[in-house]
Amino acid sequence: MINETVTRLDNFVAPYGREVTLENVAYENGMRVLRIHIREGNRFTVMDINGEVASQWGDVMSTWARQTPTQTLAQAPKQD
Repeated sequence: MINETVTRLDNFVAPYGREVTLENVAYENGMRVLRIHIREGNRFTVMDINGEVASQWGDVMSTWARQTPTQTLAQAPKQD
């Protein structure tokens, strides 16, 4: 098994009680990935993505955020 060094980059609460944690994972062979943890109640989703995907994902999210008016949860449509 390859050893890894995990460094927490950020942790925040998203709408509807979801918790998001972002980690840098560096392997002893030099490979690095961004590990994304999303906790939704008792359910966990964990994804490891490379720099290319992280860059593309970040660009799309930034563009969307700039084009979308800020809403509070009270203003947001109810989730079914």
